[in-house]
Amino acid sequence: MSVKSALSSTAAVLLGALALTACQPGSTAAVGGAAPAQQAPVPPARSGTAVPVSALSASAPAGRRGSSGDSDSYAYTHPCSSRQLSVHVVRRGSAPTQRVIEVRNVGARSCGLSHYPLVYLDNSRSADRSRAVKPLVPSGLGGAPAYPLYAGRTAYAVIDLDPSGATTGTARGLDELNVLADGNHMANAETLNFPLGSGALVLKPKLGLYRSTVADAVVSMRAADTPS
Repeated sequence: MSVKSALSSTAAVLLGALALTACQPGSTAAVGGAAPAQQAPVPPARSGTAVPVSALSASAPAGRRGSSGDSDSYAYTHPCSSRQLSVHVVRRGSAPTQRVIEVRNVGARSCGLSHYPLVYLDNSRSADRSRAVKPLVPSGLGGAPAYPLYAGRTAYAVIDLDPSGATTGTARGLDELNVLADGNHMANAETLNFPLGSGALVLKPKLGLYRSTVADAVVSMRAADTPS
């Protein structure tokens, strides 16, 4: 074989090998070309719905969001006025001698109440309050300067007309419950009158502090030991 023929045969073998290499999977598109960049895998989307910050804020208890007009500190320096309160008295079905005083803040901002309402029992036909009876209240008041009542919330105070359940020795003829929601800042003329109904028995009544639930107000009432 001539030298020329040998060179031609060798070149053919090399070209064939290159052609086979180019056809292999994963090879570069051209001999000597750069390998394609590897793309990072995209993580799968998480299930569930994201909760916006505004929704989390709205779920917080009213009056504790830190706003200047609806907070403890604001209530301590802004006494409740009678215009922003709705006051009702209801009977406790499970305790016939007890009445629940409900004071609701119908205003747009928090306000401060005295620790308990100013309450006395009287005869609606009495002009001089000579027969008025005042309840005992809890002693040892301290801590916060007022009871903070947030916008849209209700404070409860419970009075028991006859805690002992006695039927003798009771004060007769008392048919009216008089309530001043804040005895520290409101005028006596803002006192509201609620009928007790005929035959109500009154003997050493007890009044509790304002509380956020009726159950807690009852517990406070039972601790009353000081003349109001």
